[in-house]
Amino acid sequence: MIAKRFIYFIIAAFITGNLILIFIQYNSEKNINNLIEGNQKLLNEFKISNELKTLESDVVSVENKIRGTVTTNDTSYIEGINTQMAKIEVDLDKLQRISDDDSSEIYILQLSQLIQKKLQSSNEILDAFTAGGKSAAEEVILTQRGKRLTDSILVLTQKTINARQNLLAQVTETIDNSVKKVQRWGSLLIIFILISAAILFWYIINTIRTQIRLIHQISYSEKTARDAARVKENFLANMSHEIRTPINAILGFTNLLLRKDLENDAKKHVQTIQRSSESLLSIVNDILDLSKIEAGMMRIEKAPFSLRGLLHSVEAMFKSKANEEGLELLVKVEDDVPDILEGDATRLTQILVNLLSNAIKFTEQGSIQVAVSGTVDSAPLVHIHFLVKDTGIGIEPEKLQAVFDRFQQADEAITRQFGGTGLGLSIVKELIALQNGEINVQSELGKGTSFQFVIPYNKSTELIGSTLVPGVRVEEATYSGNVRILIVEDNEVNQSLLQHLFLEWHILFEIANNGVEALEKLKRSRYDLILMDIQMPFMDGYRTTQEIRSSLKLTTPIIAMTAHAMAGEKERCMGYGMDEYIAKPVRSNELYALIGQFVKLQLDQGESTFIPAGNNAYEFIDLTYMREVSVGNVEYERLVTSQFLEAVPEEMAAMEKAWVQGDTEQLRKLAHNLRTTVSVMGLNAILQPYLDTIEHNPWDATVMKASLEAIKSICISAQQEAEAFLKTIE
Repeated sequence: MIAKRFIYFIIAAFITGNLILIFIQYNSEKNINNLIEGNQKLLNEFKISNELKTLESDVVSVENKIRGTVTTNDTSYIEGINTQMAKIEVDLDKLQRISDDDSSEIYILQLSQLIQKKLQSSNEILDAFTAGGKSAAEEVILTQRGKRLTDSILVLTQKTINARQNLLAQVTETIDNSVKKVQRWGSLLIIFILISAAILFWYIINTIRTQIRLIHQISYSEKTARDAARVKENFLANMSHEIRTPINAILGFTNLLLRKDLENDAKKHVQTIQRSSESLLSIVNDILDLSKIEAGMMRIEKAPFSLRGLLHSVEAMFKSKANEEGLELLVKVEDDVPDILEGDATRLTQILVNLLSNAIKFTEQGSIQVAVSGTVDSAPLVHIHFLVKDTGIGIEPEKLQAVFDRFQQADEAITRQFGGTGLGLSIVKELIALQNGEINVQSELGKGTSFQFVIPYNKSTELIGSTLVPGVRVEEATYSGNVRILIVEDNEVNQSLLQHLFLEWHILFEIANNGVEALEKLKRSRYDLILMDIQMPFMDGYRTTQEIRSSLKLTTPIIAMTAHAMAGEKERCMGYGMDEYIAKPVRSNELYALIGQFVKLQLDQGESTFIPAGNNAYEFIDLTYMREVSVGNVEYERLVTSQFLEAVPEEMAAMEKAWVQGDTEQLRKLAHNLRTTVSVMGLNAILQPYLDTIEHNPWDATVMKASLEAIKSICISAQQEAEAFLKTIE
């Protein structure tokens, strides 16, 4: 409403200003025209006055010539007199046409009559002189009283001039008035322009000031929104880490329990725990994906991949599940669809997994079809059309569009019966939109649902590195011969962990303590895969990866290992040239599956045995993670426990030294490194708030000192418990 009033005010001011300008311009032009007209009259009066004086002079001149001729009897005096007399008649005729003043018209009429008489008298004298000579001419002069005619002409001429002077005075006064009015209206115009300019200047300055204030408010709001988003991202990242750690432990133990000979009831209970944990992990992953999309951190990569290989892997993932449910899973790709495409295979896999999961969940009998076709618009661009169709429960027509809304499902009864958060399809739609695609849904209640989506890809002719089927373990070897992996890690505890796992899996490996050592090893030897820690002395993981890609020109797959689980960390690693990402503490099953994406692994993890750890009997340390990795290897447990007891006092002493010296940057690095050292003893959860404070929060001496003291106290207690544990396994 206020905006409309302001617009109306601007329009009214514009119209009023234009009307005032038109009025001022009209009056100015009118007075200027009067001034021009007065000047023309003034010039005309000067001309008339000159003509009267010239006429008077000519009449006197003619009379003097005639008298001179008669007196001297010399005809040379009257040479050209006829021309002069003709000129007098022409001038007299011009004067007779003047009609702008009554009094002067009377004088001019009388003057004309006298001059005619005078000219007639002059002609008679000349005729008498020509016919009778001097004496005859003198007689005519004496009888006609020519002198009195001349005097009368002079008197009338002066009267006419005097009459014209009055008119001249009136014209001059009119001109003066016009000049004053022109000046007055000109001044008024200047004043109006100055006032308008001042108002416009004030308006512009006020508008700029308002805009600056709004910009500051918007900047503050954006900063507040960014801070809120960052807090939310950190919260979601931390919560996801805290939730996924116990979930992975639960899944690990359930997998181990399922390998045992269990009673039917116990086996069903364990399977229920496994399914529930998988559902919970899926929800956590969906929430993280959603937070990344909202924060603009979800990047769409461009890399070659095999479409048919990806579909084959996805089909393999769901084939057994579909068979368990008594469903037929059909995947068909048209022959004219190109196989090698350039795009984000990971996101395509995620889309298909979400859609197929829903299809299996909501279909009790029948089949699920995946059909793929393509249309080529302009080389090398091709639009790939996907159809995921099921014969499930279907969706009511009026509720179709709601399925793409967040936390929404077609019916509340679906949530109660089938579970779910309503995030899957929302994420699918967002992922398709990020790839410049479109999705729509068709459904008939009780007969099934079909999702159609199209994504544009570029055709490619070759595959690069490990991008064949991201997210799904490859079935064919990407390298021949023995697998050799380079571990770039400076932390001894983490080195021991990876060494133990690779020995267990029969994988050849070498260890580099930092980026500089890694580059030297890569110059001398060839490796099939690189595990890259991020924070290391001398050269961190980011810079090392850049050197590998730019200087050494190697395309060896690189998996980043970092203690950061925040949104955007994976994308940042990818931006530096890494191929995948795994968060610390490293889970053995996750690492094994991740390595399997890049190289052929022949070891079946099912061959490994595991000794249950029982309940954790310690207040601070938690042996779950260590025993999950050790799989009953007491020598490994003894080694990493000894390394923990040796490393923690050294790192705590280094942190105290950095605190005393005021070296903030070094203190933050040491806090980050401590995460890896303590992870083997399960101290991450209890130490994370204090380590986060030191590593990420703004510097506050009091808070930092308190956090450091808390870390020291917890570590001392943890060392005592670790020493007690070490005695039990020696």
